[in-house]
Amino acid sequence: MSDILSDLAATIKARKSADPASSWTAKLLQKGPEKAAEKFGEEAVEAIIAAVKNDRENLTCEAADVLYHLLVMLTSRDVELSDVLKELERRQGQSGIAEKASRTEN
Repeated sequence: MSDILSDLAATIKARKSADPASSWTAKLLQKGPEKAAEKFGEEAVEAIIAAVKNDRENLTCEAADVLYHLLVMLTSRDVELSDVLKELERRQGQSGIAEKASRTEN
């Protein structure tokens, strides 16, 4: 399943240098990390609304938008999906309570 996310992340990364007139992703990336973060937030709110309304079909679509915009946001800050996946792997098998307690406050 992560293959599709890896493929999408690679496509988004490649679009970083594409012509914004021909690519929505390039246009979004050209607007900078702040705009990418804003779009991610908008999509997250839409997914939350769909979940609260128990609208399974819309939640599925909004979740796809959230994943796409998360990858755009990560790309805009040069964070690799593989690094995020490694962090998830590091946390695997660990209680969420224990993981959260192990974090240090900045």
